This record gives sequence, C-alpha cells and structure tokens, in this order.
Amino acid sequence: MHNLEVNSDISEIDLFEIFIEQVDSLLDGKNPVLTNLSNLTALIKQTFSKISWVGFYLRKGENLYLATFQGKVACEIIKIGSGVCGISAERKEAVLVENVHTFSGHIACESATNSELVIPIIVNQVVIGVLDLDSYQLAAFTEFDKKYFTRIIEILKKKVSLETFEIG
Repeated sequence: MHNLEVNSDISEIDLFEIFIEQVDSLLDGKNPVLTNLSNLTALIKQTFSKISWVGFYLRKGENLYLATFQGKVACEIIKIGSGVCGISAERKEAVLVENVHTFSGHIACESATNSELVIPIIVNQVVIGVLDLDSYQLAAFTEFDKKYFTRIIEILKKKVSLETFEIG
C-alpha cells in the first residue's frame, strides 16, 4: 500500500482513484466492523493533509455516538438534527460546509475547525452513522470531495456487513 498525500505531484483525481483502490483492498468483511472503520479512518487521515480530524459517528436511537476517529478529542454524542453531523443524518444527505462559523447550529468540538464535510451511511433506507471530515482551512472541501467520499462510503457498505451492526 502506497502512502499518498495531496501534496504529492499527482492530480486530485488520480489521488482519489489510487485511494479508492487502497480502500477497496484494505476493507475486509471478515474483520469486525470497528476494525474496518479504524483502518479506514487512519488511511483517510494519513492520505489527505487538509483533513485535521476524521471519524465516524454511529447511530443508536436518536443520537450519533463517537466511534473510531483520528485527531483531537471530539464530541461524544450528537443528537440527530443537531450540528452538521446530525443534520446530515436527519436529511439522509451529504452536507458540505465551507465555513462552519456561519453554519446555524454548528457544534464546535474544536474551535480551530473552519470547514466540514459529512457523508451519511445509509443501509436499508436507515442512517446508521456518518463519516465526518474537518479541516482548519476555510472551504477545504468541494463537490469533488463530496462525490469521492460518498463513493468511499459505498465501497464500505459493499465490503463490510453493516446491516446487523449495533453499537453498545
């Protein structure tokens, strides 16, 4: 597995295509879900230098609970409908925020965060969690990122049995 970074001399499209190949080879349905999420989180963090924090929040009832992550200490519980993660889960759609300081209802787990991208994980029409990506840069994430990280979640759903996974 190659160690890629956005700072390298390859294009963003090539980076994502290689990254997708890595994700596809890294995820293994024979491993526990948390093992797969942990390795995916680490791979995302080490590949994309613009990402200051990356993690998964998993749903139980009307809350999202912090699961695997890379970065500083984070909020542990987010109510569905609150903050960027909760709104993504409520709407069942990706939410891209160029400036979190202008986002009504943003939950500031870390005050240095400036932009965020959240991708919901939907199994059988139910949101079971979200992938949360933060950056210290304003407008760090684009529609391009949203498209490719949504694709990463689709690979995760194909490779890992999430249908029966429950937290706590």
